[in-house]
Amino acid sequence: MAEKKAKEGKKAHKNNKTSEKWKKYKIEGDHVKKERECPRCGPGIFLAKPKTGDRVFCGKCFYTEFISKNK
Repeated sequence: MAEKKAKEGKKAHKNNKTSEKWKKYKIEGDHVKKERECPRCGPGIFLAKPKTGDRVFCGKCFYTEFISKNK
C-alpha cells in the first residue's frame, strides 16, 4: 500500500478585499454623480484609472481610452 501523507492541519483563513464601488460616486449638492462607465459593458461597470493617469480601462472587456496631455 502507498503511504499516506500526514495532515498538517487547516490552512489559515484569508479575508477577501471588499468592493469599493462607493468611491466611484460623488455627491454634489442634491445630486449624485457617477464616474466614467464602460460604453461597451453598460451601466454598473466603471472604468479604472491607473496611477499614471494617462488612460482609463475596463477590466471586464479590456476597453481602453487614452487621455491626451495636450490642452
